[in-house]
Amino acid sequence: MITLGSKRPKARIPASVDTVRMPRHVSGEAACGAPELQDDRSTLRELFNAAVAAADPGRALLRFLPEQSDRPVVVVGAGKASPAMAQALDLNWTGPVKGAVVTPYGNSSDTGRIEVFEARHPVPDRNGLQAALRLRELVSGLGPQDLVIALISGGGSSLLPCPPKGLTLDDEVALNNALLASGAPISAMNAIRKQVSLVKGGRLAAAAAPARVLTYIVSDVPGDDPAQVASGPTVADGKTAQDAAALIERYRIELPRQIMRHIQSETDPAPLPTDPAFVSSETHVIASADLGLRAAAETASVAGLNPVIISDAIEGEAREVGRVMAALAKDVSRHGRLAAKPAVLLSGGETSVTVRGSGRGGRNTEFLLSFALEIEGWKGITALAADTDGIDGSGGHAGAVADGLTVTQVAAAGKDPASLLNENNSYAAFDAAHSLLVTGPTGTNVNDFRAVIVR
Repeated sequence: MITLGSKRPKARIPASVDTVRMPRHVSGEAACGAPELQDDRSTLRELFNAAVAAADPGRALLRFLPEQSDRPVVVVGAGKASPAMAQALDLNWTGPVKGAVVTPYGNSSDTGRIEVFEARHPVPDRNGLQAALRLRELVSGLGPQDLVIALISGGGSSLLPCPPKGLTLDDEVALNNALLASGAPISAMNAIRKQVSLVKGGRLAAAAAPARVLTYIVSDVPGDDPAQVASGPTVADGKTAQDAAALIERYRIELPRQIMRHIQSETDPAPLPTDPAFVSSETHVIASADLGLRAAAETASVAGLNPVIISDAIEGEAREVGRVMAALAKDVSRHGRLAAKPAVLLSGGETSVTVRGSGRGGRNTEFLLSFALEIEGWKGITALAADTDGIDGSGGHAGAVADGLTVTQVAAAGKDPASLLNENNSYAAFDAAHSLLVTGPTGTNVNDFRAVIVR
């Protein structure tokens, strides 16, 4: 059984999510509009904060916990929001608890009776392998009277490497690197990952059978399919090894020969949802991008803006989505077709980046640099794009802010914005414009957040 959370928590603004490096290169005619631009940047930060607060994983979890008993509960978890959920469970569960969760380095918190492993993201490491083996150990040998609570959120795919027989951790690292550079959508990446794992694709829940498994998910995937979050360690989907092979061909993904052999052999396919191992499993999506966007829209209305939620499930090449969003913003500026000015266009989802250069950045800054190039010189348009987990790609930034002056500011710093985009070096562009958004880990992850103010 799968349910989607419907109760929207009242938004609060965490004090830690508040840092944007403001542009210093504002002069001449542009200076006349500088106060309004700065106000819009502050408003965009408030919208981002509201979206993050609405996706507070600990608060969301408490609405879904089952009736407690005196029997021990086994807790397993993975992802950027797993420590916050584990902390809330430990504080509010009066019965015996044991378990472990894994999260990226620097993202852990005090989880009481529940162990915390830290591992590398987005590329797996040995700590992640140790965590995956520990989770398998915790759910092994359980009976029908036992209860397993799985706390799953985005980032879990790389945090739970557990290669099948005949493959190594290095093979899984190579697989992950190839997928990240491919430009394929997250659904395709996960369909492939699930065929090369002892944990993903429902295998962790299958290992816990015949115990009852309750899975609580903070969704970071477009459409909130629970089988896609963290590659579904406790949730099976209908994708087969043949499907994975077809996706590899479709997106022209070059994988190591030994991984292709394993997938093509179909010797250990991921279980299907009809497998008897899942009879006692329930899945609940407790937080998602939709909740965040609705909270941001409410905050925007209070600020005097007309909010439009375009979609919570936008996918595609980040730079192409940036061009489309810029066209929508300019249309609102010219004609007011989507919304009356002042308006804010809100969207979520997960774009992708086909890596062609060797620069530093992430999908949100790549989206925003493409957007900035399209609105160069345009007055009254200001945008923010950031990952709600606080980390865009592998950098230390969550995202950035841009307006019609951004391209000029980057050029004034001696850099070519178009070349930086071609080199996938969007970080350097926004670092030069002093417009990076730096939040640190937020404790949740409901995917990308984009907001565009049009006056």
